[in-house]
Amino acid sequence: MAKKSPLSTNTFIKAALHRMFLRSRERALRLKQDGYCCQVCGAKQSRRRGAEVKVNCHHLNGVRWKEMIAYIRQELLVTPDKLTTLCVTCHKSEHEED
Repeated sequence: MAKKSPLSTNTFIKAALHRMFLRSRERALRLKQDGYCCQVCGAKQSRRRGAEVKVNCHHLNGVRWKEMIAYIRQELLVTPDKLTTLCVTCHKSEHEED
């Protein structure tokens, strides 16, 4: 059995970001504004048995996954040598200085 990598995989990061978008207020608002209808063909979302239709939100400018994942790795998911453990009080103090 292969040893697990100690770092998060790109697939894990992309899936987490995708789940966040699916639950976002921005996505919900766009779907509501468009009446849950496809803006090309007019198909309306339906959960009716036998006639299910799903609609998705499409990013008009695309999503630059490689750049986004690289930024997250650079700023958030850094290697353990760039992290330290602090109590809640000290952590708040560190951020107050920013």
